[in-house]
Amino acid sequence: MSTKILLEKQLFSITIERLTAQLIENHNDFKNTVLIGLQPRGVFLANRIYNELLKLQPNSKILCGHLDITFYRDDFRKRELLPQSTKLNFDIEDKNVILIDDVLYTGRTIRSGLDAMLDFGRPKKVELLVLVNRRFARELPIEPNYVGITIDSIESQRVKVELKESDKTDRVTLID
Repeated sequence: MSTKILLEKQLFSITIERLTAQLIENHNDFKNTVLIGLQPRGVFLANRIYNELLKLQPNSKILCGHLDITFYRDDFRKRELLPQSTKLNFDIEDKNVILIDDVLYTGRTIRSGLDAMLDFGRPKKVELLVLVNRRFARELPIEPNYVGITIDSIESQRVKVELKESDKTDRVTLID
């Protein structure tokens, strides 16, 4: 088994800062925009971006929540999945929603996130932010608006995202 490190430490941090800057460019004061991290790993990324936004715009009232998609997954009955928590203490009706996840691969997780999100209201617009965009494996017509890194990989390869909140380090690795 071979591994290739795609992002770590300083480059990982720079990537988060760049994604945050792009969000500020497009959403300015976040008056009508909310962040939603998809459970489980998108939550850590959403919280990291939220904290970075607060550092850069301390007077903004940025709303950030997390969404459990367990029961919306099309493979729910095929895998042992443990439900996570949903925390959306705000209304998403007619808001700009930025869905956040760690890896975009087939698009099925994002589809589940869209379905789950609609139970909380109808947003004005939905954008997708991912740390890793795995091209050429999409099963659904879903593309991210904000991307940390884009990689071309084959089906047998695996992308491992480690976040310091859960794994004690920041690293993205491609595993053969």
